[in-house]
Amino acid sequence: MGGNSGSDDAKKELKSTRDDDESNYKGCNLCNPFHWSHRFMFLFVTCFLSFGNYFVYDNPAALQDQFKEDLNINTSQFMLTYSLYSWPNVFLCFVGGFLMDKVLGLRWGAILFAALVTVGQCVSAVGAQTGSYPLVLAGRFIFGLGGENLAVAQNTYAVSWFKGKELNMVFGLQLSFSRVGSTVNMNIMKPIYDAFGEGDHALGGALWIGGIICVFSLLCALLAGWLDKRAARILKRGDGETGEVIQLKDILDFPVSFWLMCVICVAYYVAVFPFIGLALTFYQQKWGLIQSTASTINSLVYVISAVASPAFGYLVDKTGRNLSWCILGIIATLFSHMLLAYTFVNPYAGVIVMGFAYSLVACALWPMVAYVLPEHQLGTAYGFMQALQNLGLAVISMVAGMIVDDNGYLWLEMFFCAWLCLSLLCGVLLFFMDAAGSGILNWSAEERAKQDKEEEKRSLLTNEPEPTQILAATNQQIRLRYMSRLNIPIPKEQSVAIRHSAGVGVLK
Repeated sequence: MGGNSGSDDAKKELKSTRDDDESNYKGCNLCNPFHWSHRFMFLFVTCFLSFGNYFVYDNPAALQDQFKEDLNINTSQFMLTYSLYSWPNVFLCFVGGFLMDKVLGLRWGAILFAALVTVGQCVSAVGAQTGSYPLVLAGRFIFGLGGENLAVAQNTYAVSWFKGKELNMVFGLQLSFSRVGSTVNMNIMKPIYDAFGEGDHALGGALWIGGIICVFSLLCALLAGWLDKRAARILKRGDGETGEVIQLKDILDFPVSFWLMCVICVAYYVAVFPFIGLALTFYQQKWGLIQSTASTINSLVYVISAVASPAFGYLVDKTGRNLSWCILGIIATLFSHMLLAYTFVNPYAGVIVMGFAYSLVACALWPMVAYVLPEHQLGTAYGFMQALQNLGLAVISMVAGMIVDDNGYLWLEMFFCAWLCLSLLCGVLLFFMDAAGSGILNWSAEERAKQDKEEEKRSLLTNEPEPTQILAATNQQIRLRYMSRLNIPIPKEQSVAIRHSAGVGVLK
């Protein structure tokens, strides 16, 4: 009791000090770190941190024909622009958080990674303008060094500045801004290319526009760093940290269920992102569409995910049954690919189904890891899962390009369907394994709430820390922390504050 009284007194003293500091601040509300308007001004700045990253990531997809014609490359060489983005992130997903926590600090880390994105895009633009395909690839590799980890900084800033329901809204806004970047790219790059004429100089000019947008994001990183340093001084708080702990030896203790989730993840996403990278010409050839219409269709997955992900996040949170929803999303994605491959139904239908299914899988799959592993292993688990995902994307992107060169798009769609069948098979196997055990991956929301209450009672009775095994929504803040790490929107109704750390958004 005495300890609690001392803690309450300390909190009151801290609040009193904060109130005094706030009352003594001189200046407008927009410049006042204590005022909500200043925090939302900071949010506006940080939302543009990764805008340039998402805009330029799919520059090749928006200009697929122009890349191939102006650089005189085939489809497999074209897809190497995506592979070289993924290769460095096979390893950087383990060290990005460490670099910002222990070496660079959050502010300089954000600036460095934004600078790498900018430099990479500018190098690619120079390569395109001079007709140098190797230089374009070098730029994409440099871009990959910064792209994924820039989202680490963005989400860490969010956790440092916002709490509770505000934080849930902030992650949703950040994702929406990112998807806007992807959508704008898909729809304006071809008109920009046409405005420059034709040939190498036109492709280079279009990529320079992407470079200018990346410079804007870099300026936002500089401004965010200055605002954060100023706020830390005035509010007397520490710097934000990602809080990720990576222990590779933990991999030896991971259960079979985790490895099945990894296979589901890799097999699913290699049938989505490489498809988007190659789909523009597919829509033009099969349905005879003009490039602007094909670009609009190709952007729909991103548009739908920005709108549907919060709704599906709410649905999964309220109903539970993560594994069932995940399997349903995989089936729907398989259906969409079969619709595009084997019928001449308007491609809007198949892509719309894919957009909703992609959103559902993202909301249901990634949180399941936190239900089967202890808290201290989650950093390693998500890092390893992302590493495998990037490895799969790097390899399959190259293979997909070779399939198009040698056999055409029908074989490519069959290839993607085969991967989705593997993902579905592992999902069904995981379903039966889970049903034969605790059934935790398919618990309803009511069952999780019941387990939550039992864990709270046990913690109060024993006066001991809660078990580290994530068995229910008792540790939702852990699950939400890693959902934010992957840019998965969090429903506003989730009012649990995410503790001390954020993570990276990796899904493009």
